[in-house]
Amino acid sequence: MTRCAGMRLRLLIGLSALSLLALLPARAGGQAVVLRYPMQEASGDQRYAYYWQLLQAALDATEKDYGKAVLQPSTAPMNASRALVALQSGAIQVLARVTSQQLENDLVPIRIPLDKGLTGYRLFLVNAERQPELDKVGTLKQLGRFSIGQESRWVDVEILRAAGLTVVTGDTYTGLFGMLGSGRFDLLSRGVDEIAAEQAMYQHVAPRMVVERRLLLHYPLPRYYFTASSKAGRKLASRIAVGLERLRESGEFERRYRAYRAVMLKPLRLQGRRLLEISNPQLPLATPLQDKSLWDDLSDLTRG
Repeated sequence: MTRCAGMRLRLLIGLSALSLLALLPARAGGQAVVLRYPMQEASGDQRYAYYWQLLQAALDATEKDYGKAVLQPSTAPMNASRALVALQSGAIQVLARVTSQQLENDLVPIRIPLDKGLTGYRLFLVNAERQPELDKVGTLKQLGRFSIGQESRWVDVEILRAAGLTVVTGDTYTGLFGMLGSGRFDLLSRGVDEIAAEQAMYQHVAPRMVVERRLLLHYPLPRYYFTASSKAGRKLASRIAVGLERLRESGEFERRYRAYRAVMLKPLRLQGRRLLEISNPQLPLATPLQDKSLWDDLSDLTRG
């Protein structure tokens, strides 16, 4: 990605974050309920702006039934572990997280994939000089010769290892980019809806970092909203579920998703990539895989 393209992408995502503020209803007489979500741990990280915009729309769609509610970030940045503790303690009220059996055991999932499974389509960040080697990869076995970086707490670690792939873990999300730049691992696997913004944001940490140009890895990886398993958490989960279904019925969910998808995929070249499919053994049995309306399929984009 060129520097100019990276700046344009950051501007688009930044505008998306600002548009979230425009969606928030004004508080009238202090009657609105404030619902908090975790502030991202990396300053300037706007990857989750779409999810909070969508949630506010779902809350707005249920205002007549449940009352006015506004979203605000937590008062301090949170990594994944801290956000989980904060949700269970009541310091925040909602998470947007890729699912796992453990999360669904501990929390209340609203099983509507927020990005229609887009995060499960994975590209790789790689140091540019490694691309010729990757041009020769056509199978999972060949991909297994390269080490893949992931944060130690991510569910992807066990998914990739179960597929026979080599995983090197890091302690922090932001630290992964420096690890890639210094050659601690070969590839950094990221969702198609994350990778372009991350390359632009962390290019200074890993100057030789580029988006690998030939491969596309896929496994089912729904991202849901989660609430606490408390009485209040379950009530909020019911409200969110109703709101999302109303957005789906009106076509607003699909409109928002398509706009988000267009922005995320525009800087990427998916045509002609080798699509490699693996299973997700961390996927709970209750995952609504049979409802095709809930999922996107990028396989057609790789052809040509």
